[in-house]
Amino acid sequence: MSTLTELLAEGRRERVYSGAAWSVGHAHGPLDRGWTGSRSWDGPPLDGDDVWDLASVTKPIAGLAVMALAERGALGLDDTVGTYLPGYRGGDKADLTVRQLLTHTSGIPGQVPLYRDHPTRAALLDAVRLLPLTAAPGTRVQYSSQGFIILGLVAEAATGQPLDELVERLVCAPLGMRDTVFRPDAGRRARAVATEDCPWRRRLVVGEVHDENAVVLGGVGAHAGLFSTLADMERLGAALAAGGRDLLRPGTLALMTAPHTDGLALRRALAWQGRDPVDSPAGEVFGPDSYGHTGFTGTSLWVDPAARRYAVLLTNRVHPARTGEGITALRRAFHDIAARMTVDAAEDRHGTGQAGGRAGTRDGA
Repeated sequence: MSTLTELLAEGRRERVYSGAAWSVGHAHGPLDRGWTGSRSWDGPPLDGDDVWDLASVTKPIAGLAVMALAERGALGLDDTVGTYLPGYRGGDKADLTVRQLLTHTSGIPGQVPLYRDHPTRAALLDAVRLLPLTAAPGTRVQYSSQGFIILGLVAEAATGQPLDELVERLVCAPLGMRDTVFRPDAGRRARAVATEDCPWRRRLVVGEVHDENAVVLGGVGAHAGLFSTLADMERLGAALAAGGRDLLRPGTLALMTAPHTDGLALRRALAWQGRDPVDSPAGEVFGPDSYGHTGFTGTSLWVDPAARRYAVLLTNRVHPARTGEGITALRRAFHDIAARMTVDAAEDRHGTGQAGGRAGTRDGA
């Protein structure tokens, strides 16, 4: 039994989640992967083909699509919101840039439960447009799902294509991520892991996006809404660890994943989190240039480009309620073990032991 298996089985025993799946590996695939627990507390055991609500891990995947559009000249990082969205012209968000939306430096507040008072898509989008800025643009990192909602609208307006189709065409299809979708169909919903017993919906949520603002938007947003499987997230992690050439040119990915906010309190890249020096969800061992993202439902993807390594963690820590805080320490412990595992594997490849031989074979495949 691996150390990660023990850690994540203990998370279930502590009722942090009913189930967890993980993969730690490199550009050629996993070094350690597995799953433990069940799709809900009274549901079937995980089987590795389970469908997970990625929550805010949607943001960097949508961000990859936006960067692909920028690379193709469909939009520019310093283009303004008003350029693409006529309804925003003359308002306080007209001059916000795509870059500011990607780095959460737009000044648009986040974590605003607009769904409570705006129950239709049109009403909620109008509320986003009218939401007052709470910081001068470019002066503060202020995590904003509402900013990413606008980012998705910009991408759609720039191309004339729906966001879900852009993500499929520019990110999922090139990597063969066939189970990474907005609005899962009946077959995928049947494999979905339960999230919250939602007070607003008055039922257990399974196979429907957990984020309530995304529900009102119809299940598709640049901030939340994607579902995926362990195998698909491994594909993404391995592709990014290899340099992302199937998605973006090397220079574009380097720009996307470099820190853009080091003069401010939190380290942000373009749609990615950087590793903050204190209290990073990636723990203490991943390299200083590593990047990734977490999701409210208990998901995360982290990549260390220098070591060419990735770590995927998928849990349903909001099941049956979102109040638990156990995922915070567990996630850091997971990443520290994962980072040490990949360092050890790299060292083994230069040795003569059996483990080194296996890892070396995979690296040379």
